[in-house]
Amino acid sequence: MASDDDRSVTDYTLNQVQLERIEKILDSDLVRSGINSVLMIDMAGNIIAKGDNGKCNHDVYALAALASANFAAVDTMANIVGEDFSLLFHKGEHESIHFSKIWNEFLLISLFGKDVSLGLLRLKIAEAIEKIKSVWH
Repeated sequence: MASDDDRSVTDYTLNQVQLERIEKILDSDLVRSGINSVLMIDMAGNIIAKGDNGKCNHDVYALAALASANFAAVDTMANIVGEDFSLLFHKGEHESIHFSKIWNEFLLISLFGKDVSLGLLRLKIAEAIEKIKSVWH
């Protein structure tokens, strides 16, 4: 497949089977590992796929829109200082948020509580992202 710079939006088109595979990855690899809620969004803040443990009461549509704006702002700051940030992490008292880029077109947003270690979370997310990327091959 083409490099990130050579991709067009049609390279990211998903059919129903591919979408179901991604949602299964989100559930089996992330939600079952203790993540409360996970969203795969595009850079405009549109939700592509999601999974949660059934206890999430957040407005995920507002969260997706704000997450994309937050990541865009930080990405612009990174460019100013000559860096490329592929992930962000915001720690809260009860719940934290982890952002990870999937190529240049998508973000994986994970919400998790204090009972999930950041190291395990990062490992599980990295594995899940590789599986998600393989859905397009």
